Amino acid sequence: MRFIYHYPEPSGPDGDVLDAGPLHEVAAAAERAGFDGISLSEHPVPGLRWLTTTGHQTLDPFAGLAYAAAATTRLRLHTNLVVAPYRNPFLLAKAAATVDKLSGGRLVLGLGAGYHKSEFHALGVDMDERNALFDEVLDVLPLHWSGEPFGYRGRHFEARDVVARPRPVQDPIPIWIGGNSMLSRRRVAERAQGWMPMIGSSRLSTATRTATIGSVAELAGLITEVRDAAAAAGRTDTIDVQCAYRDQSVHTPTAEPDRHREALAGMEKAGVTAVVISKPTRSPAATFEFLEAFGATYLS
Repeated sequence: MRFIYHYPEPSGPDGDVLDAGPLHEVAAAAERAGFDGISLSEHPVPGLRWLTTTGHQTLDPFAGLAYAAAATTRLRLHTNLVVAPYRNPFLLAKAAATVDKLSGGRLVLGLGAGYHKSEFHALGVDMDERNALFDEVLDVLPLHWSGEPFGYRGRHFEARDVVARPRPVQDPIPIWIGGNSMLSRRRVAERAQGWMPMIGSSRLSTATRTATIGSVAELAGLITEVRDAAAAAGRTDTIDVQCAYRDQSVHTPTAEPDRHREALAGMEKAGVTAVVISKPTRSPAATFEFLEAFGATYLS
């Protein structure tokens, strides 16, 4: 199982997005500690009400991950996740291809349909169209990345006999889709290389506008369903599954390590191939201390 470090993002309307430490230094420290990847999420214009409850600020994920790539050599670069309907598909494809090219083929493109209503309004995107727009993105990405001439007509755009470079290093850039819904799982089985479900309470599911997955045992059954559906569609590749480890006591990595190892092993047995680890630090010293301790305890 691979471990992905999610760069801590400040909650609330205050605080700086780099409070946890200089991104390039944190990425390099995560690589030294033994993490397999680093991830950034996306909220280009979060609403104040959301920020004062459960929300958080973010960097631009593509700019941030390109910067992290320059400070590392093997760390995988994950968007966790980019809201596909927010962008014109060609701009999204170009940004992803650029990061993959500059990093030597290390991008993992996590995509979601989005749930933050005020952000859709602020960006001028009809939230009711989000699933149709998401499907257009999934159509366009492989066409754009092929480096060959193509055309495509979407709801709000039309490309005629166009060609885009650079080609990504990876063929294709792995697309991991977030969300617990049946629609998300079907997209994964048919059109993606990974699934990013969330285990949590109904409150979490309501906030993120997706179905509830309440336990690792429940997740295991859904992972089997997704992989069986992919096989039925004629696929022979393995679908990756990424899930966050939410037990906050792991924020002190040396506390109860055997219990955490057992829980992580249970996730792996269920079919999870990548686990996201994070701690909400507000200083570089605290971030580096956590990375070093977690690496020494679980990744060495």
